[in-house]
Amino acid sequence: MGAGVVKSGGSGGRRTRRRRHAPAMSEINVTPFVDVMLVLLIIFMVAAPMMTVGVPVELPETAATALPQEEEEPLSITLTADGRVLLMTNEAEESDLIAKLQAIAAERTSRKVFLRADGSVPYSRVAQLMGALNAGGFRDIGLVTEQGGPRFDGSGN
Repeated sequence: MGAGVVKSGGSGGRRTRRRRHAPAMSEINVTPFVDVMLVLLIIFMVAAPMMTVGVPVELPETAATALPQEEEEPLSITLTADGRVLLMTNEAEESDLIAKLQAIAAERTSRKVFLRADGSVPYSRVAQLMGALNAGGFRDIGLVTEQGGPRFDGSGN
């Protein structure tokens, strides 16, 4: 009873391998694309709040709901706590404010004006500016406030 070694094939003991080439991959690898899109999304989510144009003003809080967004950015007038009047982000003299507004409004489709006034500005000053805007032909005036103020209906804040 003996054990023997059995050789297979006639290649002299060497194994031959056939190299099979994998077929060309016909699918797009979307992983790098998704990674880039996620990075861009995060960048825009962080940068978007910083891109809002405006002057820092302590707006009063009210229970009013937000106005619907428009295609065109509305004109914005700001009354600061130190008494300055700003048209958009540029300081304007009170004497030529209406003339500047009318020149800008002539090139726009909407005559809507948003009035932002610091909470410490007296109501009489805000009313005077609104009267001047009304006399200048601007009838669509929106007062900008922060949400979260009292509701005065007994339901709390």
